[in-house]
Amino acid sequence: MTNPLYNALFATGEPDAPAFHTDSGIVTYGDLQAVSARWGNALISLGVTPGDRVAVQVEKSPENLILYLATVRAGAVFLPLNTAYTQAELAYFLGDAEPALVVCDPSVATTVEAIAGDARVATLDRAGKGTLASRAAAQPAEFVTVARAETDLAAICYTSGTTGRSKGAMLTHRALLSNAATLKDLWRFTPNDVLIHALPIYHVHGLFVATNVALIAGASMILQARFDPGAVLRAMLRATTLMGVPTFYTRLLAHPGLTRDAVVGMRLFISGSAPLLAETHRAFAERTGHAILERYGMTETGMNTSNPYDGDRTAGTVGFPLPDVDLRIVDPDSGKRLSQGEIGGIEVRGPNVCAGYWRNTAKTAEAFRDDGYFITGDLGVIDARGYVAIVGRGKDLVISGGLNVYPKEVESEIDAIPGVVESAVIGLPHADLGEAVTAVVATGGASDLTEATVLDALGDRLAAFKRPKRVLFTDDLPRNAMGKVQKALLREQHASLYD
Repeated sequence: MTNPLYNALFATGEPDAPAFHTDSGIVTYGDLQAVSARWGNALISLGVTPGDRVAVQVEKSPENLILYLATVRAGAVFLPLNTAYTQAELAYFLGDAEPALVVCDPSVATTVEAIAGDARVATLDRAGKGTLASRAAAQPAEFVTVARAETDLAAICYTSGTTGRSKGAMLTHRALLSNAATLKDLWRFTPNDVLIHALPIYHVHGLFVATNVALIAGASMILQARFDPGAVLRAMLRATTLMGVPTFYTRLLAHPGLTRDAVVGMRLFISGSAPLLAETHRAFAERTGHAILERYGMTETGMNTSNPYDGDRTAGTVGFPLPDVDLRIVDPDSGKRLSQGEIGGIEVRGPNVCAGYWRNTAKTAEAFRDDGYFITGDLGVIDARGYVAIVGRGKDLVISGGLNVYPKEVESEIDAIPGVVESAVIGLPHADLGEAVTAVVATGGASDLTEATVLDALGDRLAAFKRPKRVLFTDDLPRNAMGKVQKALLREQHASLYD
């Protein structure tokens, strides 16, 4: 028995070939093997054993990615956490996952130690320095990779629900490996590729799609701490590919440096994590001569569909199901398969799908049909050519800047504010973010609440990306005959708020 994911990530790259291009130089595949050995030894010295969770809430750095590789190599389970999560949010994740080790920024170590329970706490900052890095530097560069089965967990990624607490999607070696291998072939990645990596790595897109696809192909990555249009454009002089969210492309289009000459060495632009507006697709093609390749995935499944590498990359669609993914459109209530052209719930089945939700058998049972199909909660349609289009989302999920925001979580915090009778959180079209989190607050006409009051109250309760961009007030929320708040009507009424 081997370690399926780790071994595959290093099966192609030659030891002296570049894996990371960083501000301080090149890290080769050979370097990664040696450094990940040191970090793996450091994890074991801190008491991490196979199957243990390693929770990581640190800024993006080469060392953060090395920690991911070392965790997988040591047979443990990587648990990435958004750096914007508040102490209250972090306390829930640590309590639920019960990690053996928590890695955080040195500036918050004392706070994290107070909520970490029995877990050890180590530190790592944005420069790759901290107690964990120091411990790793003193370890030997030899490490016996821990054997794991394909069904063993490699990662847990938390994804909220519209009701109740966040759920931890259990991602196995098989799920992550199958998705990376399929996408590598579908998107034609080779050792000659250089990927501009400007995505965050607490998110499936940046951590598992971008990183895993590049490594399994033996390609290299230009690591950028965050997205900056000028820096990305400069990197294009030596790159071949870019993976991004729609916001990347709207901001590139706003930069005068985006020309056909600037992208002459690029072969592929990929977009995901949020809907790409058809007008953005068209404008980018006109400016650069490149059609953005849009795909569709989610935390629980990785990627499910992709527009073709060769052929028509149709704006407004997410392409075809991946070769090893079965996708169907069904009546959401009955589960009955619908005919081509009918709108219904999207369900998928394949090796990419998670093993369920961490310590939550009830939610796992709700998420799967008896025949193994995963219920995505998204609404879609398949056209006559087989292209899938996402037409809406069940559960009113908002995707803002490529990050999932679940209204119920935000509403619960707003409803606790004195003077609020009830709130409804919706996503409204936004040229930069795709969708902007927007709160409509009912006061019953008897409150002097202001937008600033509400936003201030949420400051230490919610991560910044979850907080509303605008707060609107009304006496009462609109309801249908069954008493349900009509969020579709609210979205229609305020559709032009950010125009």
